[in-house]
Amino acid sequence: MFETAREIRHKVFVEEQKVSEEEEFEFEEECVHFLIYHKRKALGTARHRITEKGIKLERFALLKEARGKGLGRDLLRFVLTDARAYQKPIYLHAQTAVVDFYKQQGFVIDGAKFMEANIEHYPMIFENPQDLNKALEKAVCRR
Repeated sequence: MFETAREIRHKVFVEEQKVSEEEEFEFEEECVHFLIYHKRKALGTARHRITEKGIKLERFALLKEARGKGLGRDLLRFVLTDARAYQKPIYLHAQTAVVDFYKQQGFVIDGAKFMEANIEHYPMIFENPQDLNKALEKAVCRR
């Protein structure tokens, strides 16, 4: 499973976004990794890990052909559901291009914009667990 996640992240972060491999592939052993499949093909990945601040969601990556189909939302909901079991604050560093996506899923900006891997990010925290509960109640398996 990890090798598949690594391949997806390499395509998205290293090849598309020009993030260095050293920066992209760190803390791997500390993380819980996830894959999302469509028609039996892995198209996306994410992970979370425990930090001193809580549970950090990281490395959300969808292959180009998977974008705009709701798979990112489904993957985020699954990762959030797993992370909530730890009963710790949940946060992430969102690239500025996807801040609105995370806002729609119950995250709020929690600090100033900063650079990470030569990409602008905002720190965000998950503040609306009720939104996730409502979304999961309405979720329908489309695949």
